Amino acid sequence: MILAALVLAPTLFVPGFTAYSEPNDEGIPIEQNGAGPWRDAKQSLVWIGDLKAGNLSLQLKGGKPGVSFSVQIDNKIERVSNSQVAQFIINRPGYRRITVHVSPSSSSDFGTIQGLQLAGSALEGARFNLKERRNCASVHLKYLLEATEKAEWFYNEIRPKTDPKYTYYEACGWHRGYFGIQVNSPTERRIIFSVWDAGKEAVDRNKVGDDNRVKLLKKGEDVVAGDFGNEGTGGHSHLVYNWKTNAVHRFLVHAEPKGDATIYSGYYYFNEKKQWGLIAKFRAPKDGSFMKGLYSFNENFGGSNGNLQRMAEFGPVFIGGSDGKWKEHLEAQFSCDATGKADRFDYAAGPKGDRWMLSNGGAFANGVKFGDKFNRFNSATRPPKELPTD
Repeated sequence: MILAALVLAPTLFVPGFTAYSEPNDEGIPIEQNGAGPWRDAKQSLVWIGDLKAGNLSLQLKGGKPGVSFSVQIDNKIERVSNSQVAQFIINRPGYRRITVHVSPSSSSDFGTIQGLQLAGSALEGARFNLKERRNCASVHLKYLLEATEKAEWFYNEIRPKTDPKYTYYEACGWHRGYFGIQVNSPTERRIIFSVWDAGKEAVDRNKVGDDNRVKLLKKGEDVVAGDFGNEGTGGHSHLVYNWKTNAVHRFLVHAEPKGDATIYSGYYYFNEKKQWGLIAKFRAPKDGSFMKGLYSFNENFGGSNGNLQRMAEFGPVFIGGSDGKWKEHLEAQFSCDATGKADRFDYAAGPKGDRWMLSNGGAFANGVKFGDKFNRFNSATRPPKELPTD
């Protein structure tokens, strides 16, 4: 497999299997042998990369002989065939979309694009994802607790600004579970609350013994509950619910230690009803603690549209202690997954008034680095006055 790397020499081949099809992410097949067969002139191919200021030459590899293509970077468009070289001047460093269109013709087959052959000074220190995994990076906000804090309640809000399919915005993550909203398809959205089993099984829940299994105690109306695997294993619950972008979505998790286990309950605030509703309540064995390792994240869980930007605003965050007192957390720390460390650097984060902004994909970056910390303003929002009960 070709690995992503820091480009040291001013030449680079970017494989076709790292491209994206637009506007339909399934319009042009993207497979290991390249992007194609390309049969719809309304579809385009897009690559995303971090370029430096300088000259850039580009040649398409593959494609059907005689077909005319055009290549666009920023506002400049160059027309080429598969034997010609397009020339560009990159005026400023940063992430770019390289878009290849096909000129309308009587042909119904434009061939398969094996990749882009790039050269020039704009490649000095440039970065492209050269792996077959086309998800944009997963990005996180960590909320660091003091050693004496006992997080019995975890309150957070999400304001989703974009909503491509295969998006998961997590409001409340902790050492045993996660709680947020997801876009599963153009017609289905979900609220998801899940809790991990004990033990170290990563894939198959059938291999998890009864003493390590999370148990469902209760679920809300119309909530679907079951198992999950392949990312650790555990108890899963979701509610199909048509949540909206630019609306405020409120989440609340409760932890109740019971001996060597903890009961975790996830509540979502239904704006149209103006009340909290239970998503699910799980008993997690081999725990017996309050919540630790609190965080939020943006995730692109399907790789076919990692070219699209996922942006949401998080906060305010309030932690309810076992002493009955609430504390507003004003500091967050940025982190990312392995893709964000090595392959895709188009992400952004930082304070935005009394919230935090978190973004991944879409060729948008603001220079945030792994481990950066930032503070937001105090919020006029207060923690819930009346806590939900089942």
